[in-house]
Amino acid sequence: MLMGNWKLSRFAPVTLGLSAVLMLLAGCESTAPAVAAKSGAPVATMRETAPVEPAAIPVQSMEGAGRLPDVITIREGDVLKIAFPGTPQLDTNQQVRTDGVITLDIVGEVKVVGQSPKELEKTLSKMYATQLRSSEVTVVIVSSTFEVYITGAVLRPGKITTNKPITAFQAIMEAGYDPVNSNLEKVTLIRQADRSKYTYISLNLQLVLEGKDTEPFYLKPSDTLQVPKKISIF
Repeated sequence: MLMGNWKLSRFAPVTLGLSAVLMLLAGCESTAPAVAAKSGAPVATMRETAPVEPAAIPVQSMEGAGRLPDVITIREGDVLKIAFPGTPQLDTNQQVRTDGVITLDIVGEVKVVGQSPKELEKTLSKMYATQLRSSEVTVVIVSSTFEVYITGAVLRPGKITTNKPITAFQAIMEAGYDPVNSNLEKVTLIRQADRSKYTYISLNLQLVLEGKDTEPFYLKPSDTLQVPKKISIF
C-alpha cells in the first residue's frame, strides 16, 4: 500500500505540470481571437482559411466593355455620311481609305480611324471653326463590315461577317447554339487590347435564354467567343 502511494506521489508533479501546460495553451487559444478583435487585427486559423483556387485565365471587368457606344468606332473601308447643316453644299459621303484617312473640302485630309462618330463630329467642328459661320457637323456610319470569331461547342465554329452591330448572344445563335453541348453560363470573350496583349471577359449568356433582365453585350471587330462544352454528370 505504501509502495502504491509512493508511485502516485512520484508522478504527481509530472501530471500537474502537463495539466498546467494544457491549460495555458487553451487559455492562449481562447484569448488570442479576443485580443485580435479588440485591436482590430484579422483573425484566421488553418481551418478557417479557404484554399485559393488559381484562375484559369485572367478576367477583366465587363463594365463598359460591351456597351454599343463604346464598340462603334470608324474603321478602314467604312462609308461615312458627313453633313454640314449650316453649309449643305459641303455634305459628302466618304469611304475611309486603307490608311484611315478621308479627304474633305477646305480642310483636306483627316485621320478618322479609331474615332467614334461623335468624336469625329467634335474633331471636324474644331477644324471648321475658323472656316464656316456655323461649324455644326453630323457624322453617320452608312455601312461597315467586320468579322468576329466563334470557337468551341457550337454547330458552325469559325468566322462571322456582319455589316451591323452584333451582340455576343446573336453571334452564338448565328454560329449555331447547341442546347445539348453549348454551355452559355461560362462563355469567354477574347479581345485584343493592343498588338501584344489580350483581355478575357467572362459572360453568362444563359441569362438571356432564361429571360432575365440583362444588358446586351456588343462585340468589337476581331473579337473571339469561346463557348465551353456542358459537363454531363450521370
